[in-house]
Amino acid sequence: MKKCRLSIVGAGYVGLSTAIGYASKGFHVIALELDAQKAEMINKAIPILYEPWLQKSLQEAVKKNLLKCTLNLEETILNSDITFIAVGTPSKPDGSIDLEQIKKTACDIGAILKKKKTYHLVVVKSTVIPGTTENVVKPILEECSNKRCGTDFGLCMNPEFLRQGAAIHDTLNPDRIVIGENDPKSGNTLEALFADFYGEKLPPIVRTNLATAELIKYASNAFLAAKISFINTIGSICEKTPSVDVKKIAEAMGLDKRIGPAFLNAGLGYGGSCFPKDIKALIAYSHSVGYSPKLLEIIEKVNNDQASKIVETCKGFLGNLNSKRIALLGLAFKPETDDMREARSVLIINQLLAEDAKVVVYDPIAVPNAKTIFKKTIEYAESSAECLKGADCCILVTEWDEFKKLEPENFTAIMKQAILIDGRRIYDPEEFSSKMKFAAIGLGQKPLESHLDLVLIDPLHKNEIINII
Repeated sequence: MKKCRLSIVGAGYVGLSTAIGYASKGFHVIALELDAQKAEMINKAIPILYEPWLQKSLQEAVKKNLLKCTLNLEETILNSDITFIAVGTPSKPDGSIDLEQIKKTACDIGAILKKKKTYHLVVVKSTVIPGTTENVVKPILEECSNKRCGTDFGLCMNPEFLRQGAAIHDTLNPDRIVIGENDPKSGNTLEALFADFYGEKLPPIVRTNLATAELIKYASNAFLAAKISFINTIGSICEKTPSVDVKKIAEAMGLDKRIGPAFLNAGLGYGGSCFPKDIKALIAYSHSVGYSPKLLEIIEKVNNDQASKIVETCKGFLGNLNSKRIALLGLAFKPETDDMREARSVLIINQLLAEDAKVVVYDPIAVPNAKTIFKKTIEYAESSAECLKGADCCILVTEWDEFKKLEPENFTAIMKQAILIDGRRIYDPEEFSSKMKFAAIGLGQKPLESHLDLVLIDPLHKNEIINII
């Protein structure tokens, strides 16, 4: 059976990962990238972003002539059967979603579909608010193509659930597939593609209408963000409760099958290209339809407060931070990526700079991105040891594996003041607190050691202490 020819508009994180995934299973894929330099890099099998396994998979796809990147949208559409739209949907200043790229892409695709005589399926993979595919993309496609959706061409909404740092794995091994369909033929066409792609490993498929598929994406990310903000709230309570550790609480909670352990890791909060943007967009959308989403607003506030908490902890150790040298280990919003979009490191650094601290940073991958953000306002180290040397305090921001290998001596031997704030709970509190000043998210301090005094009361004057042993 001949495989469908695929095209993907947008060769960013989602688009490129999707393209490589399909190419790895023998599908011919054409990706559209309007940046000529990036397109050339892809065609030379040079990754344009950092993602585990991406480089190897890209090299294999290009070598087998299964993946091509072009600047020509007409070539992309006319030489494929199914087109995935994977362009960006950034946030506007008020948090609402910016659909300009979606609108332009739909118009451009429609104009080319006008020239095509065969049935073509358009699939929206970009994250968009409910109603976008039905009320924005569909009318534009019909107007620009002068064709009718459902008969002349198909339309689906297929949200992605890729984790940065595991995008290739997640493309090949999803938990579920969601198909939002304009009509049965569109849904059947897309399901047939997935059946061919996954074969015996086909995951559960949920078929629904367009708007429901769009909201499933937001609901999924909002729930995961809620788990993060919830455990960080419990962590804040733990910090005020002597000898209580949020890690042990999360461990016990995670054993409950109704809850599960995923996303119950107390820390500095969520960041990246999805959760912050999607929570903002869902809040804005909720208000636009007349509902005040108080829970979502609290989730966002708790997350934003985590960065301020860590700076206050730093001030608790050092007092005035003016001219104090603060080392940050980790810049990316999570390990196995160089992405600093909405990274907690950015908020922490900005607050430290506002306190006139001297900031030095190290990350195994993300330093080049940090330089575009902070330029010469902070120092950049080439190793953790260089970052820690002469520092008054260290804040662990990203839980890279190489940081997990550090021992207390790696800090005490070279820091000016051996103070460590573990923002991701990767260090043993007992070991580190015995050798240096140590604080961690969700860790209650031990109470001061004391002995039980025996107090004798005069029986005739019960409120008077007459002896203490």
